Amino acid sequence: MADPVVRNPAENAVKVALSTASVYPESTATAFEIAARLGYDGVEVMVWTDPVSQDIEALRRLSDYHGVPVLAVHAPCLLITQRVWSTDPWVKLQRARQAAERLGADTVVVHPPFRWQRQYARDFVTGIWRMADETDVRFAVENMYPWRYRDREMLAYAPDWDVTKDDYRHFTVDLSHTATARTDALSMIDRMGDRLGHVHLADGTGSGKDEHLVPGRGSQPCAELLAGLAGSGFDGHVVIEVNTRRAMSAAEREADLAEALAFARQHLGAAAPASGPAPGPASAPVRASSSRTSPRTSHTSEPS
Repeated sequence: MADPVVRNPAENAVKVALSTASVYPESTATAFEIAARLGYDGVEVMVWTDPVSQDIEALRRLSDYHGVPVLAVHAPCLLITQRVWSTDPWVKLQRARQAAERLGADTVVVHPPFRWQRQYARDFVTGIWRMADETDVRFAVENMYPWRYRDREMLAYAPDWDVTKDDYRHFTVDLSHTATARTDALSMIDRMGDRLGHVHLADGTGSGKDEHLVPGRGSQPCAELLAGLAGSGFDGHVVIEVNTRRAMSAAEREADLAEALAFARQHLGAAAPASGPAPGPASAPVRASSSRTSPRTSHTSEPS
């Protein structure tokens, strides 16, 4: 079993949370247990087919029992969650917001619509603005990627997989998705500017698969992103969202999640693992954003 990690006590430190998706095929309850044992600052609940992930009172009991706050709720946007909570995507987002409010989370992560969700896609940008105006919870829209098969590419998301082409109040950047899209992650982060409100920390090699590797095992600028956040006034959360499905044992899965947390803490300049030496210097900081699109007024893309 991995050694526990000491939490960073600094009040203004960026919090590092564990996505409950990172323990799949283990349960949501297991994610809370591991997050507590390793010293994560909280969890992001991926709402999916696990009934516990859909049950606000069950989540509250887990949070209280383990002393691990819910920092974010990931709305059920995946193909496998099309019937979770509702078949109406707007109802899903309303329920995600209600869950976040009742659990004390400050962020709802949402994907752009699939292209076949035509009405939802057509109204998505204005609808997200409307919902954001109704709550203090952030709706942080996440970058996605084109789907590829051999030499063919399909644009699966609308208005676009590159969410910076549209006008949202807050963004989530996912570095596994930038790898899959084969796009320049730092340029995308520059375009997000101070609207970057949430980070899914993972890695990828650009293979065309959404790999969600432990940070540091791929080609993405994970260290540069974290170093840039540390001194930027970023007030969101960094969430470890990695794939541990191939772990041969619970101990191997836990070791991967401990490594990911240690990587994040090292490059954010926070506490080192209790059993290890002090971390080395972080990599060069992320480039500063040179411009920012003003909310509402600069949106010119026409949703499809």
